[in-house]
Parts: sequence; C-alpha cells; structure tokens
Amino acid sequence: MNRNLWLLAAAQGLFLTNNVAFIAINGLVGLALAPLGWMATLPVMGYVLGGAMSTSLVARTQARFGRKTSFQMGAAVALLSSLACAWAAVGRHFELLCLATVVAGYFNANAQLYRFAAAELAGRTGTEKAVSMVMAGGLIGAIAGPNLAAQTRTLTAVPFVGAYLALAGVALLSMLVLAAIDFPPPPAKKAAIGGRPLSEIVRQPVFIIAALCSSLGYGVMNLLMASTPIAMDQCGLPFSDTALVLEWHVIGMFAPGFFTGQLIKRFGVLQIMAVGVALNALCIAVALTGVDLHRFLIALFLLGVGWNFLFTGATTLSLQTYAPEEKDRAQGALNFCVFAVLAVTSFASGLLVTTQGWALLNIGSLVPVALTAGALVWMWRRPRAAEAA
Repeated sequence: MNRNLWLLAAAQGLFLTNNVAFIAINGLVGLALAPLGWMATLPVMGYVLGGAMSTSLVARTQARFGRKTSFQMGAAVALLSSLACAWAAVGRHFELLCLATVVAGYFNANAQLYRFAAAELAGRTGTEKAVSMVMAGGLIGAIAGPNLAAQTRTLTAVPFVGAYLALAGVALLSMLVLAAIDFPPPPAKKAAIGGRPLSEIVRQPVFIIAALCSSLGYGVMNLLMASTPIAMDQCGLPFSDTALVLEWHVIGMFAPGFFTGQLIKRFGVLQIMAVGVALNALCIAVALTGVDLHRFLIALFLLGVGWNFLFTGATTLSLQTYAPEEKDRAQGALNFCVFAVLAVTSFASGLLVTTQGWALLNIGSLVPVALTAGALVWMWRRPRAAEAA
C-alpha cells in the first residue's frame, strides 16, 4: 500500500458513504413522495439505472481524459445531484427526485472503477491485495453513511433534506481527495484503440463467469439491502435500528477487504467465491426465521461478507481477461452487466417487499444465488477455464 492507494481507499470510503446513505434514505423519501407504494424504490432504481446508462460515457471519458479527471467529474455530478435531491424533497417533487438519482448514476459508474484503478496503482504484483484493501476503504462508508443519514434526517423541517445537503459536502471532499492522487498516465491514443474487439473479449469463459458472478452477487445484495429500510419500517422498527443494520451490513461488505486478497492467493479465487455464495444462502436462511432487529442485523451482515467474497473474487478473475489497451472496453462491459442487474433488483425490491412481503422476497432471492452456484460449478468442470482462474 503506497500513498496513492491509501488516498484511493479514502475515496472509496467517501463513495460508499454516498451509496449507503442513498440506499438508507431514498426508499423512505420515495415512499413519502411516491403516488403509489410500490414506486417507493424508484429513486434507488434510478441511481443504478443511471449508472448502467453511464457506463459507455464513463469508458469514453476515462479513455480521453484519464482516471483523475473522469473520477473528479463523477464527484462533481454527485455534488449537484445531491443538491437536486434536497430541492426535490423540499418541494415534494417525486419526478425530480427520480431524475436527480438517475443523473447521480454517473458518479456511481465512475466510482465503480476505483477497484480497477487500484490494480493499476499497485503495478504487476500485489493486485489482489490492492483491490481488496482499496475496497476495504468502504468501512468509512459503513460507519459514516448510516450515521450521517440518522444524524441529519431531522436537521431541517423536511426530513432527510439535511442528509442530502451533507452528501453534497461528502462529494466535495471526494473531489479534493481524488485531486491528490497520482494516477498512471492514460495510454497513448494508438494503444488505447488497439487490442481485441469487445465481442471477442466477452466470449471468454473466464470473463463470462466474472461478469455473471459479480452481477448476480451484487444483484442479490442490492435486492435485500434496498428493501431492508422499507421492511424494517413495515415491522415498526425505528430508523435508528435501520441505520444500525445498514452499518453492520456495510462493515460486512468491506471489513473482509483486509484479508480477502490473502485468502484468494492462498485458497484460490473460485473457492473464495464459492464461500461467498454459501454465505448468501445462509443470510436468506436467517432472514426467513423472523423479523426482529437481531435477525435483520445478522442476515445483512452475512450478506455483506458474502458479497465481498464474490465481488472481490470476480474482480480479481476479470483482471486476467484483457490487456491494458482493452481495459476501458472490458471494464465498461463488466460494469454495464452489474448495473443492468442492479436496475432490475432495485425496482423489484420495492415492488416485492410492498406487495409480497419480506419472506417471499428472500425466497425469490434463492434463484440468483442458485444461478451463481451453477456458474461456479460449470467453471470447475471446464479444465481450461479453471486453470486460468
């Protein structure tokens, strides 16, 4: 870990502060403003849908301007969209709230590339540890995000407007941190347009598994996390309990980052990803046993750890599938897959939890968990793909 990696880990923490606070409050603000209850998580869906729509644009800005400028542009968009969300909450404009979160997706799409930038800052050695440690910076967001939302929700007469204003400050701080990082220079223009076509890159079995596992792993996590604030509110639990559950969930997501890279080097990436799938299944089993605070907390913590193992493993796996001159295309495709699944699960979370209930939502989550397990088994049964992993 060098100075640049520590700063990037801090930027990751600020990004997760924004993400966790958005998840904690957008569903509840949406529930208060939406004309129909099932539309409550449309602002959450807007955030990830905007990320999916921005992946190609981000790939172009990264290729043209380099990491630093593109990352700072994303933070600037986060600042402006947070102010727009605050204005929407004050004026009770549900459509503006959804639009502002779609625009904020550009920041989401940019910041999702921090983990790949970590590998570049580390050089050719220690990429697993660099990716893992930078992702561990999300612990800042684990603590700051829920507490920021809880402490600022009543700062103004309109609930959660203070939280949105605080997130604008977080975005400004993120811009300052990113300005201090020395990223490697972008590749020369000729090198940037070289390499294989995207259609050839995405046909690789290892790339397919990396994209599938990262997308479905993130999708299951988002499906359950985005619906948790609404489910706990329906169960009569106070927002302070919701903030506590989300805090421990995000701790579960990023605390393993201090050792996930070492586990991957010791046991293998497929084995660690398989443990992540098992933890997702265990989370659902716990969630189905009851709806008190402790069960919510344990289930969401297990969900976070399972996500870390799956997503870190899938990211490490994907690094083997493209050359430096192909990175913008390959990383853009990976992020598009993730955001597409997140958009579906963000909408489904609000629809299912308000119409079918928390229990049926968890039962339905077993489908993508089973698909992820099947993908890993398929890869184990393909000698060449398993050898590459």
